[in-house]
Amino acid sequence: MRELHFKDYFWNGELTSTGGYDCIIQHLNDGKRTCKEIEDFMKARASIEEKYAKELLGLSKKVCGHNEMNTLKRSLDMFKLQTEHVSLSHLQLAQTMRDEAKKLEDFRERQKETRKKVEQQMDALHKQRATQFKKTMETKKTYEQKCRDKEEAEQNMNRNASTSNVKQQEKLLTKTQQAKQNAEEADRLYMHNVSVLGKTREDWQKEHIKACEVFEKQEVERINTLRNMVWTHLNQLSQQCVTSDELHEEVRKSLEQCDIQEDIEHFVNLRRTGDKPPAPVLYENFYSGQRVPAGPPSSRTAPPITRRGPLPNPDNTEGTC
Repeated sequence: MRELHFKDYFWNGELTSTGGYDCIIQHLNDGKRTCKEIEDFMKARASIEEKYAKELLGLSKKVCGHNEMNTLKRSLDMFKLQTEHVSLSHLQLAQTMRDEAKKLEDFRERQKETRKKVEQQMDALHKQRATQFKKTMETKKTYEQKCRDKEEAEQNMNRNASTSNVKQQEKLLTKTQQAKQNAEEADRLYMHNVSVLGKTREDWQKEHIKACEVFEKQEVERINTLRNMVWTHLNQLSQQCVTSDELHEEVRKSLEQCDIQEDIEHFVNLRRTGDKPPAPVLYENFYSGQRVPAGPPSSRTAPPITRRGPLPNPDNTEGTC
């Protein structure tokens, strides 16, 4: 199938119309805005990654399992360490995104400068073309009027050829000759301006084709650049996921080495206080001095226990202090 190009499909029937050219310029302006929007998106995403990285880095410094010991402590330390590494990888990702956004900004500025030169040249040609077209149409109008004046003078002279005297005939002849001369001069000027307009049109047409080729090339580069940039951005995010997973895998490996029984034994060996339970507390009879082992109550009746009487009633106390 035949490829379609700007230079083949953005013409206008009227010589002074710039509709096709304006349509291309509008499309390029829309593309420029898209570049700026993606650039701003990348910068915003970079700021989010940077903020997340800093928050994550602060979190990795918080106390987490400070009082733990042995294999679980090593796993928790690894957990914090890899959290820190994840935060640093996100910080690096943020900087990478900013670098990509800067590349897009530079690309956008380069295209802007190239387009500016072409647009200035085309604007000058459009102005020159419009001016020459207007001038040509004015000389055409003058030429047509001079031709009508010439015909009118000739008809007037022919009508009065038999009725006017010699002096009047000479006057009519002079007027006719002057009208003819004016018409010929207007004809030459009109033909000259048509020729100049034709040359102006040819120059504009050549430059229009060149401009279309430049603009189409820019559009190809723009689409390719944005496509590749988004692709690279997604690769960076995927790589970040891979990096994070690798760092998380280190924590998982450490957790696999976390031995519950070993930690129990480590704690026992480190903090043990003795391997024998305390002796039973024996019952000691205050009066007999006998000690009876503590245990379940005996079926025999326990010896009576002498208790002190109640406190004296303050009302029966003899005497006063």
